[in-house]
Amino acid sequence: MKNAYTNAKKNIRIQQVSENYFKLLDKHLEDLISGREMKMMNIQEISQKLFVSHKYLIEIIKEKYHQHPCHFYDEKILNKAKSLLSTTHLTVAEIARMLTYDPSNFSKFFKKYIGLTPIQFRNTQSTY
Repeated sequence: MKNAYTNAKKNIRIQQVSENYFKLLDKHLEDLISGREMKMMNIQEISQKLFVSHKYLIEIIKEKYHQHPCHFYDEKILNKAKSLLSTTHLTVAEIARMLTYDPSNFSKFFKKYIGLTPIQFRNTQSTY
């Protein structure tokens, strides 16, 4: 009985930390876009805000989602960038700076994961 209770408690904690991690990422990206934040947080800073060690955060996210937390961080950055490229007239450099990237590094990062440069991606979109 004690083992079942311990497992249930662990699963609840994993769920809480996971949900809080994704909420924090979303809020942080919104804060970057709005200018309320000027610096991209790293995993160490994120884990501190969640009151867990970065090792524990990595362990939990990997256990639950089978991916490193950075995977989801990059995914959310890319989704935000794609949204901005599709719905605004902001330049790629402006979007890169909003997301705290050097524009040339941002273009390389974007192409590595999306397979297109930001400009090529924008040209495939017709919503703006």
